[in-house]
Amino acid sequence: MPNVLWGAVAGVVFGAVAVGLMLPVSFPDKQAALLGAFVDRFAIGLVIGCVQLRWPGWAVGLFFGLLLSLPSAIITKAYAPILIIG
Repeated sequence: MPNVLWGAVAGVVFGAVAVGLMLPVSFPDKQAALLGAFVDRFAIGLVIGCVQLRWPGWAVGLFFGLLLSLPSAIITKAYAPILIIG
């Protein structure tokens, strides 16, 4: 299976996990929060699948997961939950 397809599958799985973890939490606009979390985690999976670096796979995932999760963590000031899931 091509890396891009694996990245899309991983993004869907990561997105679903993020949404699942957020379901019990209340938000002013819950639909927007869940959609934003899904898209954010989907993007991480997709980017990791598309990147061609000569690093070990775990290093690529860690780097891009942190890089793409950090803006959301800074905005919400919820560093631990966002960066750990990212």
